Amino acid sequence: MSFPPSSHQVPVFLITGIDDEAVAAATMGLQWDLPSPVVLAYTIERQSQHLIRVVSDLTGVLEREVIDLAHACVHCAIREEVIPTLVRLAGLHRWEAIVARLPLAAEAMQVCRVAGYEPSRVAELRIAGVIAAVRGESAGDDLSGTDLLPERGVDIFDGDERGVAEVAAGLIEYADIVTVHGEIDSGSADLVRALARPGAMVVTDWPGFDGRQLAAGIHDLNSTEAWVAEVQRGPLPPLTESGVWRLELTSERPFHPQRLQDQIEILGTGAHRSRGCFWLPSRPEAVCAWNGAGGQLSIGVAGQWRFREQPITRIVVTGRHADGDPRAELREAFTAALLTDAEVASRDLYWPVRRDGLEPWLGAISETA
Repeated sequence: MSFPPSSHQVPVFLITGIDDEAVAAATMGLQWDLPSPVVLAYTIERQSQHLIRVVSDLTGVLEREVIDLAHACVHCAIREEVIPTLVRLAGLHRWEAIVARLPLAAEAMQVCRVAGYEPSRVAELRIAGVIAAVRGESAGDDLSGTDLLPERGVDIFDGDERGVAEVAAGLIEYADIVTVHGEIDSGSADLVRALARPGAMVVTDWPGFDGRQLAAGIHDLNSTEAWVAEVQRGPLPPLTESGVWRLELTSERPFHPQRLQDQIEILGTGAHRSRGCFWLPSRPEAVCAWNGAGGQLSIGVAGQWRFREQPITRIVVTGRHADGDPRAELREAFTAALLTDAEVASRDLYWPVRRDGLEPWLGAISETA
């Protein structure tokens, strides 16, 4: 076994997914490809609210620890547990790579952001790649169905009512490699490719990679963050997959608060993926995020528009032809929800109001202004 010098940054690969078998297959494949790896695996015991950490290498299990998650923000607890453990393992200089298998349905985003934006916290390691493991047989249902995480038994905290499709799509969009475990139909395979970041690899099962080249790193934080950003203004990459459609709904006008609620059932439901941003005349400073998939929709405030930045309403929708083609209905609903010429002329684009009916999702207007 060769030991990297203390100045060497150990490459870290983060594995995500919602299916245990697919995640296990990707972990094993990566473990065999990389030179001298250690595997850091996390699982959550929902009944006891425990996070289980297991560290192993080719010699066997090296440590197992149980972390109590009771009364903790689980997303924060995972982040604050994973990062120090990665730093500790990298600092031992015993392995040339770390494979970190995150809990099912947990995102790699927060770990990557800490490593990228706070490098002093992780000086001895670098994020070399993010892998999303997908079960081929269920990929279509996972990305367009209406199941919630608790219905699959992969919710990670009490009250975790996120949709399976929203989580699965988000993991694919953030990945550098998407590995499909088992057989997948052509339409679902096209949807996976359409959601993946341009330049990301989409492979069937684990084909094997040159470990040294892989360890050199395939993760680009800036490109990944640009692909998943709520606010995007540039052109979309061409859609080359024949089994899917894509619709871009864009306007410099805001949504009318009430008509948005009137049209939300059309715009926010259906067997497709939708994401982007919007703004409102009642909250002109707020960047409102749109994140939907499989009939579930999440909206919230993602921040504020920068000084002199032109607000934009832009939602990109992607779906399989096999699930129908609602594009005409979506265009009509989108247009109906925007401010009209008459409303712009009479009330302008900025409304001094105290309530707009969207408080349950966006908070009080005074909090987001």
